[in-house]
Amino acid sequence: MAGFPYFPHTEADVQSMLDRIGVKKVEDLYADVPKEFVKKGAYALPDAMSEPEVRAWMNGLAGMNARLKVFVGAGAYDHYTPSVIPYITSRSEFLTAYTPYQCEISQGTLRYIFEYQSMVCELTGMDISNASLYDGPTAAAEAMKMAVACTKKKTRVLLSQGLLPHVIKVVETYAKFHGVEIGYVPVMDGQTCPNCLKAELAKGDVAGLIAPEINRYGIVEDHTGFADALHAAKALLVEYCDPSTLAVIKSPAEWGADIAVGDGQSLGIPLCFGGPYVGFMGVKKEYMRKMPGRIVGQTTDKDGKRAYVLTLQAREQHIKREKATSNICSNESLMALWVTVYLSLMGPEGLREVNRISCDGAHYLKDALMATGQFEDPFPGKPFLKEFVLKPKKFPGMMQKRLEEAGYFAALDTEEGYVSFCVTEQRTKEEIDGLVQIVKEG
Repeated sequence: MAGFPYFPHTEADVQSMLDRIGVKKVEDLYADVPKEFVKKGAYALPDAMSEPEVRAWMNGLAGMNARLKVFVGAGAYDHYTPSVIPYITSRSEFLTAYTPYQCEISQGTLRYIFEYQSMVCELTGMDISNASLYDGPTAAAEAMKMAVACTKKKTRVLLSQGLLPHVIKVVETYAKFHGVEIGYVPVMDGQTCPNCLKAELAKGDVAGLIAPEINRYGIVEDHTGFADALHAAKALLVEYCDPSTLAVIKSPAEWGADIAVGDGQSLGIPLCFGGPYVGFMGVKKEYMRKMPGRIVGQTTDKDGKRAYVLTLQAREQHIKREKATSNICSNESLMALWVTVYLSLMGPEGLREVNRISCDGAHYLKDALMATGQFEDPFPGKPFLKEFVLKPKKFPGMMQKRLEEAGYFAALDTEEGYVSFCVTEQRTKEEIDGLVQIVKEG
């Protein structure tokens, strides 16, 4: 141990702790782990290497990853990341910054969080945004809890079955351990069913509905009358959104929503094997004291200059646990910065251009796939932007295998037997034509 002074515990320290808790060796701490899951033998790691050798070895491991052309969405989208974003976010003052409790020395961090909040409000039309949440599904789950808190005593929250499957599962998990009953509003003809919603509201005890602006089939939903029906029942409307698309479709505020949530990944965050992402939440002003997380507010200092400060931190480390709105003690601040830089670079015109290119490519792909005669359109005439589903006339397994062998990640299976496709501005006409050609050959 003497050769490694940065190791925090000596062998005597470790043995002293083991003696205190009544076990003989460290391995005894894992006695409950089934033996078949315990690693046996040496790890497959090389001997000590020089720095160039380590880099070459790591590059070799990275080269084993399959780099496919992504034609799938399902809540995670392959949008372009401008090169300046990783440069800015990798600066040490951003990359290593922690919660900005001391506003006197944290004005830069507080300012970009304030800008992030402002941009979320501009996209969603909501009055207030927090900063921030872990990802889209957990943001939806927090909105479920918030709907119950805002409507008092009501214990039932409705979920549209048009929500992405992983969003539904996360909300169900949160509901199970918070005593919230979940009800479901089915999808009829590609749309969250308004008559089914009214039938559920007639049963009473509904705190709110979580519905997707763009559903799991890629269809842009029409939520006319949803807010009126819910508000008449003293319930809240929660819109689950893809924020990138809010540049060209109705905002949650225009639908009369009380809460808007979603995943900020589509705002330039790389797919990166599933994370880290960032969840966002915007709410009407009257509900801000029930909102989880924290808010950065703008004020003036003693000299009358603009300044920023943390405010409304309704978390259990600041107030009584039973009165806390959330147990979130850290946020995705670095990813919120990532989104802020992306939106600053793109601006309204850039976001509209991203959606135009994606929409043109998706419609071109759908038309070409339908022309092969190998698919049926389960939702003809329904509006979509960059994502859609088709029903294959034959079992899709072989098609998926051939696409993957050719370097395409496409035709994702759905529970209903459809296959899902997505096109972003990253995909070229040549790539789309290549995908269609493989389908034809199959």
